[in-house]
Amino acid sequence: MKIAIIGFAREGRAIYKYCKNKPKYKKAKWWILDKNENLKVPKGVRAFLGEKYLDDLEGFNLVYRSPGVPLHLLKKAKNISSLTKLFFEEYKGKIIGVTGTKGKGTTSTLLYKILKSAKKKVFLAGNIGVPALEVLNKATKDSQVVLEMSSFQLHDLTKSPEVAVVLGVFPDHQDAHENLKEYYEAKASIAKFQKKSDAVFYVKNNAVAKKIAEMSVGKKLLVDLKAFRLFKENEIGMTGAHNYLNAAVAASVAKYLGVPDEVIKKEVLKFKGNEHRMQLVKEISEVKFYNDSASTNPKSTSAAVASFKEDLILIAGGLGKGLDYSEWQKTLDRDNLKKIILIGENKKELVGVLKKLKKKIVLVETLKEAVDLARKEATPLSAVLFSPGAASFDMFLSYADRGQKFMSLLE
Repeated sequence: MKIAIIGFAREGRAIYKYCKNKPKYKKAKWWILDKNENLKVPKGVRAFLGEKYLDDLEGFNLVYRSPGVPLHLLKKAKNISSLTKLFFEEYKGKIIGVTGTKGKGTTSTLLYKILKSAKKKVFLAGNIGVPALEVLNKATKDSQVVLEMSSFQLHDLTKSPEVAVVLGVFPDHQDAHENLKEYYEAKASIAKFQKKSDAVFYVKNNAVAKKIAEMSVGKKLLVDLKAFRLFKENEIGMTGAHNYLNAAVAASVAKYLGVPDEVIKKEVLKFKGNEHRMQLVKEISEVKFYNDSASTNPKSTSAAVASFKEDLILIAGGLGKGLDYSEWQKTLDRDNLKKIILIGENKKELVGVLKKLKKKIVLVETLKEAVDLARKEATPLSAVLFSPGAASFDMFLSYADRGQKFMSLLE
């Protein structure tokens, strides 16, 4: 039996570590397929590295793909699986899957903290950074796993979690999906295979989230802020209406899972958010600096900017992913937004979109130049927001690397 692992980063390594000693794979021949020509592979494992790493997929009985490898590139493969698919097959406890274009990391983390505070046996894994297979040796049929799920992890699933959470879904990742329809269909896997005993939570005012929820045969539970009473936006430790919605969703799911209101509220009020997501980094000369590097699409930047009433300087731009930025013509046309500093590969595209805001726009080459200019231009009691609205790979290793670089420039 010939088995290929396509992409040998965090998830690829977790697949190999989990599967290599399984009895059914004892005689299997393992191959690593990766674009990185300098990749170090385990002893005794064969590899096909470099630009043509996907040229001979027909020769494998089973292919495990990593999330970063688009499914449409693997059409020649006979039998495709993934770490997430394998996890759903192996794990016998309750899975709480969380997806959405933005907010899934914050919602997943907060939900995990609430359940942990309620003394539940719970684990946090998935797109948040811990490969799901790594919790299998600790998790039991009585435990719960909160799984943050990207479109890439959902794409080829044939099972849905017992509890599905669908936040706002809007265009993203058009550099990796064949089209928008494929992206939405991938997201839908979180609910469309549910059973009648399952439940799906979804947010109001997002047509795609509602449509995904309607695919479920389970209980459909709408989270409507107008009807939400457990805590108010001005009570939580995170900035922005979008984070209030994330907190309300996490609280609603926790309540459904049997957590008392007082435990939920206590945990929500002390939660300050995840790193790189509307994170208050520093206050310098009465100017607050916020790191929102996890903003990788225009809508998340729009939501971040809308969170501020004080005078604001925005640093944005990066790798565009083929997304439509036309909404910025309205969402960034705000009196309190005093300057927009653009960096990255798509900065000239963004200037074209923001023609009527031209007086406010400055283009620079590096993040350091952007931070230095923002520090110089910011006035007391104002804020500087680093919310790129684009991917990081033109200048950085990841959004986390980008955020760390921003924070280091403020030291």
